[in-house]
Amino acid sequence: MCECKRRNPRFGCPKIAQHLNKTFGLEINKDVVRRILAQHYRPQRRQCGPSWLTVLGHAKDSLWSLDLFRTESILLRTHWVLVVIDQFTRRIIGFGVQAVAVDGVALCRMFNQAISGQGSPVRLSFDHDPLFGLQRWQANLRVLDIQAVQTVPLVPWSHPFVERLIGSIRREYLDHLFFWNVTDLERKLELYARYYNSLRVHQGLDGDTPAEKAGTNRSEPVGLTDYTWSRHCHGLFELPIAA
Repeated sequence: MCECKRRNPRFGCPKIAQHLNKTFGLEINKDVVRRILAQHYRPQRRQCGPSWLTVLGHAKDSLWSLDLFRTESILLRTHWVLVVIDQFTRRIIGFGVQAVAVDGVALCRMFNQAISGQGSPVRLSFDHDPLFGLQRWQANLRVLDIQAVQTVPLVPWSHPFVERLIGSIRREYLDHLFFWNVTDLERKLELYARYYNSLRVHQGLDGDTPAEKAGTNRSEPVGLTDYTWSRHCHGLFELPIAA
C-alpha cells in the first residue's frame, strides 16, 4: 500500500484499495488502507525550487512582510500589534501597537512606527485582510514608493515567515508574561526584537541569527570552561556567554 501510494501520490485510499483488490484478489476496504497509510506512509519532500517570495526577497531589504495579531493585557484589554520582518534575513524590522480597533489611518501610523529609522523596502508582502485594501493604506504605500505583493488568498503557507514569527512571539514570549498598557507592551516587544535579531539562532538560517545574516560580525566561540549565563527578556531566556 505504501509503495503504491509513493509511486502514485495523487491516488486516494478508495482507489488504492480498488487497485490492490483487483490486482491481488484481496477484499480490503478504504478504511484499512487509510489506517495503514496513516501509520506507515511518510511522503518524500520534493525539491521544486525556491518559492516566489524567496525569489523576490533574495537580497536584504528587497522584500519585507507584515501582519497583524491581537493580544490581551493584564486588564483584559485587546491590543493590536503590527509586526514587520525582512524576508531575506528574518530580521524583525519593528512593531506598531495600539489599544483600539484598527482603521486605515491607524494602520498607516502603526506601519510608519514599525519602520521608523529603518528606511523602506522595495516590496512589501501582506495578506488579503480587508484593512490592506483600504484607500488610505494604498496611498501610504504609493507615498513611500513601495510595491505591494499580496499573498495567495486563504493559503497561510504563502506567507510563512511572518506567520511563523507571530507564533514564536506568542509561544515563547507573550504567553508567559503580563503587560499593562501600550507603552509597557511596546517596551517588552522591543526587548524581544533585540533578543530575536541578535541572539536567537534560526534553523532556517543554518544556525545563524538574523543580525549575522544581515552582515553583522559573528561572535567568537566561547570556551567550555570559561562561560557564564546571560538572562534576556525578563529571564525567559538564558544563553551562555564568555565569562
